[in-house]
Amino acid sequence: MHDEPVIDADNHYYEALDAFTRHLDPAWAQRTVQWCDIDGRKYHVIGGRVSRAVTNATFDPIARAGAMHDYFRGNPDGRDPLSFLSEREPIRPEYRDRDARIEVLDQQGLESCWMFPTLGMIYEELLTDDPQANCVVFRAFNRWVEEDWGFSYRDRIFAAPYLTLADPDWAVEELRWALDAGARLLVMRPAAPTTVLGRVSPFDDRYARFWGLLNESGVPLVLHAGDGGVSSNGYAPEGFSAAFSGGFKPSIKFFAIEQAIKDFLLAMLLENHLVRYPDLRIVSVENGAEFLPDLFRKARSMAKKVSGYFPDDPVEILRRQVWINPFWEDDVVTVVDHMGADRVVFGSDWPHIEGMPQPLDYLPEVKELSPEDQRLVLHDNAAGLISDRPA
Repeated sequence: MHDEPVIDADNHYYEALDAFTRHLDPAWAQRTVQWCDIDGRKYHVIGGRVSRAVTNATFDPIARAGAMHDYFRGNPDGRDPLSFLSEREPIRPEYRDRDARIEVLDQQGLESCWMFPTLGMIYEELLTDDPQANCVVFRAFNRWVEEDWGFSYRDRIFAAPYLTLADPDWAVEELRWALDAGARLLVMRPAAPTTVLGRVSPFDDRYARFWGLLNESGVPLVLHAGDGGVSSNGYAPEGFSAAFSGGFKPSIKFFAIEQAIKDFLLAMLLENHLVRYPDLRIVSVENGAEFLPDLFRKARSMAKKVSGYFPDDPVEILRRQVWINPFWEDDVVTVVDHMGADRVVFGSDWPHIEGMPQPLDYLPEVKELSPEDQRLVLHDNAAGLISDRPA
């Protein structure tokens, strides 16, 4: 057992069957989320269209936590990637019940965890053609999150309300509600939102009230991997589940997550957004880290071409206000070199199939770091983000 405290900054629940509908006005059902049965299997109908983004939206049965660990380790046995998902088990209580999850945290040797959606990270894109419906469904979803998980349950489970920028006024209202309800984290996908006026930059002036309120609050905003709507530009089928539809073969869809976060962070820098809002704290979770060198190169190249536009080295601006949770298979030593040990947080993605079988299976990945840097990555950075506030 690891002797030092550990905070896992990337845990997930599997949504209850009524997570999107419990607090939803039934009059909105056809424009938001419904259930249907097809050939004996239950699917979500999102905005009037059957969603096959996941093969089993009930999560019962479910693949084991970390089922694809060896695949992401490099698939040394050369197995068919889909074979890793052949074993299923009944859904476990800790995937949906917070008291059961607390017991598991004790068993896993974790002090606490940050908790994020599963389906909730991919449904905004499915409703981009109806921004009003997006706001309605995520307001209902956030009330479910508060009810079933709480935003700081026993000071150990920190579930994050989900925010969409589909409507600037809604975003301010929902952010204010989340802050008043005691949220210690907030989460959104790294993507340009689609509004009634079309797709716009999240750094557009129409969002000034939102970013101003967030800046004043000091509450960290997590940019979590999800369906960011990144186009394959004809090189692969579109859609979140396209990579696995009809079998398995590599495509550029597998790099969509890194593309989405790189575009978001680079656009944020180029807009001088962090300079405008110096108390923002942004945490990239489950987006990997291999994009960092290219992001740094592009930002510094632009700084040379527009002398005086940035008040400081844009990379240093990013390092002051952005934290990175790398993929567990990334070289964390290299990520620490890029960002600094005080800007890297650990997350296992438990219990998702692409995560660690057990969170502390990650410990060998940090063995090359100094004990001081290990404490920062495994605990202190995450602890500071949910407790400290900028001066």
